[in-house]
Amino acid sequence: MHEFFEARVSLHPEQEAVLCNGASLTYDDLNRRANQLAHYLKAQGVKPETLVGVCVERSLDMVVAILAILKAGGAYLPLDPDYPESRLAYMLSDSGVDIVLTQSQVLDSLPFLESWALCLDDAQLAIRLTAMPSDNLSVSSVGLCAEHLAYVIYTSGSTGKPKGVMVEHRNTAALLAWALDFYSRETLGCVLASTSMCFDLSIFEIFAPLAAGGSVLIVKNILNFFETDALDKVTLVNTVPSAAKVLLSGKKLPVKLKTINLAGEALKQDLVDSLYQAGFSSVYDLYGPSEDTTYSTYKLRTAKGRASIGTGIANTQLYVLTQSGQLAPKGVSGELYIGGAGLTRGYLNRPELNDEKFVTNPFYDGLGSNNSKRLYRTGDLVRWLPSGELEYLGRIDHQVKVRGYRIELGEIEHVLEECDGIKEAVVLAREAGNNDKRLVGYLVATGADSHEARLIEEARQHARKTLPDYMVPSAFVLLEHLPLTANG
Repeated sequence: MHEFFEARVSLHPEQEAVLCNGASLTYDDLNRRANQLAHYLKAQGVKPETLVGVCVERSLDMVVAILAILKAGGAYLPLDPDYPESRLAYMLSDSGVDIVLTQSQVLDSLPFLESWALCLDDAQLAIRLTAMPSDNLSVSSVGLCAEHLAYVIYTSGSTGKPKGVMVEHRNTAALLAWALDFYSRETLGCVLASTSMCFDLSIFEIFAPLAAGGSVLIVKNILNFFETDALDKVTLVNTVPSAAKVLLSGKKLPVKLKTINLAGEALKQDLVDSLYQAGFSSVYDLYGPSEDTTYSTYKLRTAKGRASIGTGIANTQLYVLTQSGQLAPKGVSGELYIGGAGLTRGYLNRPELNDEKFVTNPFYDGLGSNNSKRLYRTGDLVRWLPSGELEYLGRIDHQVKVRGYRIELGEIEHVLEECDGIKEAVVLAREAGNNDKRLVGYLVATGADSHEARLIEEARQHARKTLPDYMVPSAFVLLEHLPLTANG
């Protein structure tokens, strides 16, 4: 995957490749520094399938470290220094990394390390690196092939322990090939990198612009967007819908910023409309699990249009299956299964979970659109629209039983959000004693001056008109906004 970047170095060595906090590296500078570190790592025994941790602040060093590991033939494990120590300890133990690239200012945030910590800002290391070769390491010289591991990214697990998704070079190469074909070089001219490297949106933010000859502008997060240095250079923002609301503060957007990618959460139509009103020319709805390398489907959303996650990106196969494993007809909901070039190796050290989530493709014939031997069970409930696009309906595991009835909470949320005056809705099944559950609807109004009692009653009546009695929440709570995590 790093060869996309290397191909651009010779074309425009003096072009800015990465910017952060007023500092920058050209393509030539970034390549030279990454090569010197890569040669050093190779000398320390890093080779294909070697997992190397990266625990650094959001900085130029972050990109140097990631590229160096890949160039040496290894795979990187992102470790966010802001994570709780217990989570970092689990990730280090579960992954079994031998080396962690870090910085002196974040070293204390790491738990006790059995692996070797290498501080990138260490003066002695800097001297050693200047003596290392600065030429590219060919993939043959490090024994690297497309099926080797590129990175492991941890996602939350249903057992309470995060699980590591193993992504190969060929998976990310497929994503980058699609991005280069889909987006213009101008659109990828300067991409804002605002999400944690532990969040898979960062793969697009870092590698897509570098593959296109553009620049990566690294920021701590998107919350202080309008105070960011070099903001006038930004052409594309790649973030989650809840964070995108920062862009709607009323301040004028940078002149070059015309495109926004939104992923990771359901994209509501009112946000799409607001983004177009703010000055964006293109609002893309991107869907995909880490298990299928960041993005699986895309949709150019339109003002006043219908919500849809669109169609598959290049070399992606999508199947909507009923509970009996049959292909669901158009309009009938079912679980989304994904196959294709982005399908990852699976979970690290989780063979039973791999067997459960990565299944044999019953439609495989080696030809055309059925050429993926394996499929990933997303757990997402979708249906085909008459247009041939997918509509996202919610999570399969959001199904609950209330008074013996099996209920899909996403369906209730969808109905409530159709009610005038309701901006967002979340429905939860709360314990009500005697091993019973009751449904509670949490609502966010479209206007700050909404009358609480009237709005709740209107939502209740709308639900009663649309849903069977057992699916109507027994209580409603009006909130100013829905709680957010660090990544939205």
